[in-house]
Amino acid sequence: MHIGLIGAGRIGAFHASVLIQVPGVDALSIADANPDRSAKLAADLGARSAPSAQALLDGGVDALVIAAATSAHPELIQLGADARLPTFCEKPLALDLEAADMIIERVRRSGITLQIGFQRRFDAGYREARRRVESGALGGLYVVRLATHDPEPPPPAYIPASGGIFRDLHSHDFDIVRWVTGQEVEEVYADGAVLADQTFARYGDADTAVCVLRLTGGTLGIMSGTRRDPLGYDVRMELFGAADSVAVGMDSRMPLRSVEPGAPPPGPAAGYRDFIDRFGAAYRDELTTFVAVAQGLAPNPCSGADARASLRAALAADRSRAEHRPVRVEEVS
Repeated sequence: MHIGLIGAGRIGAFHASVLIQVPGVDALSIADANPDRSAKLAADLGARSAPSAQALLDGGVDALVIAAATSAHPELIQLGADARLPTFCEKPLALDLEAADMIIERVRRSGITLQIGFQRRFDAGYREARRRVESGALGGLYVVRLATHDPEPPPPAYIPASGGIFRDLHSHDFDIVRWVTGQEVEEVYADGAVLADQTFARYGDADTAVCVLRLTGGTLGIMSGTRRDPLGYDVRMELFGAADSVAVGMDSRMPLRSVEPGAPPPGPAAGYRDFIDRFGAAYRDELTTFVAVAQGLAPNPCSGADARASLRAALAADRSRAEHRPVRVEEVS
């Protein structure tokens, strides 16, 4: 297959390095809003470069991978749909429901497969947690805890275009709680604050956030997020059930330590550097799966409808924070 990649920034460069090695990928072409950046990345990897997204599509690619800025996702997905290309797009699908619904309808009419990049679905720990929930090994699920703590804030230019902490940082949490538990987010009670970086305050955003979730099966959820964790990248999920309790992300590199006497110290490499360090293997499996999906050899593991559900819960959290009240997800339409 000839894969076209749009976006040569940090995650785009990582995706390119993965795609060039995926079995079944014979050629890789790269485009970026900055043609010099895509040309350099292509030269470094022995791939091809294209001066624009349209030129990339005109080059005869068989499938499309989108790793561009969030604001460009709707337009680029439409380009893929118009070209009838199987398309992978990093989260989020869009920043509002109107745009998301427009994209989903365009994809439906075109008949293409659209896979959204929620890489936690491919992480071994989350997969095992889901298996245990599905098998009934945990019994009735009482409480789920989720944490996503970035080691440092994104660049200032990223903040006003990110959609805010719930649509950006926590979109993964809203997706993975649905996927692991098999329940939908029914109600959200959220709050946020600026405690580390005043840049977020200028855009009405937060660098620290909390949520209480009510799921459709009755399970309650507690979610926390920060844009700065000096000890490293910390992403965890804990599930407390009637028969067993399990955790994902609680390993020797978890940037959290016990102060109980005699507790073991953190490992020598405690603290993941960033999301690629933590989820590198999951990203590789995700893109390998997409190539199989594009070849018609595997079902789509994460659809536009899945991304819409995550977005809707995030929008409910935005409304909850603004209005200081619990918000049912069905209110967001």
